[in-house]
Amino acid sequence: MAKETIKLKIKRQENPESQSYWEDFEIPYRPNMNVISALMEIQRNPVNAKGEKTTPVTWDMSCLEEVCGACSMVINGNARQSCTALIDQYTQPITLEPMSTFPIVRDLQVDRSRMFDSLKRVKAWVPIDGTYDLGAGPRMPEKQRQAAYELSKCMTCGVCLEVCPNVNDKSDFIGAAPISQVRLFNLHPTGRMNKDERLDALMGKGGVSECGMAQNCVKACPKGIPLTTSIASMQRETTFHMFKSFFGSDHEVE
Repeated sequence: MAKETIKLKIKRQENPESQSYWEDFEIPYRPNMNVISALMEIQRNPVNAKGEKTTPVTWDMSCLEEVCGACSMVINGNARQSCTALIDQYTQPITLEPMSTFPIVRDLQVDRSRMFDSLKRVKAWVPIDGTYDLGAGPRMPEKQRQAAYELSKCMTCGVCLEVCPNVNDKSDFIGAAPISQVRLFNLHPTGRMNKDERLDALMGKGGVSECGMAQNCVKACPKGIPLTTSIASMQRETTFHMFKSFFGSDHEVE
């Protein structure tokens, strides 16, 4: 009986300036393998399907539990986490490509700085400096806490930006994830102190008004975060914020 193998077709690129190319690999099959374990097999023995010695494939990973968001790539045409992509779920050859929304570093590794810069822009944090003991924080109503918990699952994986038609090299749109994080931190009793600053950021260039509501993000999100609900909520909040800012300053003393 012929030995079972896994066939992989991987899009590779030596550096950001070089030309991309496809390379085929064939590795031994083991039950319950995921895409990461297949890449590790190639790393241990970097020989392509032609039997030629090659360089190990480069990719990002960390937790291997779909928590860190680092191992995002396009698998058989769909952007997702490679740590939870089981080999048995896919038809072969399995094609692996880097996400096209982000700049290439090498092979399947991309630079997701665009997302982290957007989080800085919208002040996606609770402003506590930690220099003194503040005691117990304010309690959140249970319904609000549950909503915040769902939003807090975001791992900045980049999948929602990859599938969004409005995120491209001709657009400054920040994407669904940073917008949803504004909703999360504006829900927090302490984070709400910077609510107006975050809304101002969302009203700027590349902000929430540039969303075309394709709804690809909510379908692709590996954590099932209600991204379109967050976008709709922030569109409503920025509208209220605009009218308050335009018609009077009473809200400044609320």
